[in-house]
Amino acid sequence: MAISAKLLGEDEYVVVSTRTHWKALIFPVFLLLVVAGGGGFLAAIVPDGGMQTPARIAILAVGVVLLVAFAAKPFLNWFFSTYTLTNRRLITRHGILTRTGRDIPLMRINDVSYEHGLVDRMLGCGTLNIESAGERGQVVLPDVPHVEHVHLQMSDLLFGGPEGRPGDGILDDEQPPEHMRRKAKPDDDGEGGTIFSSDR
Repeated sequence: MAISAKLLGEDEYVVVSTRTHWKALIFPVFLLLVVAGGGGFLAAIVPDGGMQTPARIAILAVGVVLLVAFAAKPFLNWFFSTYTLTNRRLITRHGILTRTGRDIPLMRINDVSYEHGLVDRMLGCGTLNIESAGERGQVVLPDVPHVEHVHLQMSDLLFGGPEGRPGDGILDDEQPPEHMRRKAKPDDDGEGGTIFSSDR
């Protein structure tokens, strides 16, 4: 789920990586149960005769179409959509066949806030609102799991510099975790090369 280490910059590491909340899967799972149960019931009550097999095939075909159209697509959208916060930027990725992405440097973010209603609080998710300097200044990330924790992490990166001054995602004396650190290592021919020590 985390972004590949090959896509991270020098001294950049992942702080938070997540998909949207699992509540996006409630309807697909409910539809799967209804279609499977209803299809099995209809197939069982088809009367004997020459039309029994074609009728069961038709029931199966309708069930598959319903699941592909209304259950598989939401599941794949959830699976392939990610939010990643690094110590340098906010990265969003969406799409199944056509992938879209947006990267926002933390130094361009002016404000970050969150909101969650009663149901969201019960489920442990919420909406993250981000104001950035740019043509598309507002970014809304819906259904973020543990939105309060993500908000806190982002606020620490943005405003947690020495003496409370805004930072650029990394403090003056900060070092990324050792297992996430990108560092140089000599190649076999003696020349320096850059590899990632992260196994994410």
